[in-house]
Amino acid sequence: MNYTIKLLEGNMDASLIDQSWKDETTGITYENVFKLASVCTFPTDIKQGDEFYFTLDKSSKQGDCIVCMAYYPTPVKALSIVVSGASCE
Repeated sequence: MNYTIKLLEGNMDASLIDQSWKDETTGITYENVFKLASVCTFPTDIKQGDEFYFTLDKSSKQGDCIVCMAYYPTPVKALSIVVSGASCE
């Protein structure tokens, strides 16, 4: 439940995401990433490395779900998103 998402394309306010973040476990530095804040509603069929389209979820409701509190490093900035089935264009 400690998801890091990288923005590959699209227009997003740069202040909402970490421009550069280093995963202290792997030593790899990533650009344009954020921590997933909406873990309760994130689709379970999306796996590490998958690409998908999303929009920002502006609602404040995060939902109630059990979240594993096991630590894995994630970026500081977090966003709630809604995964969409197709490009926003």
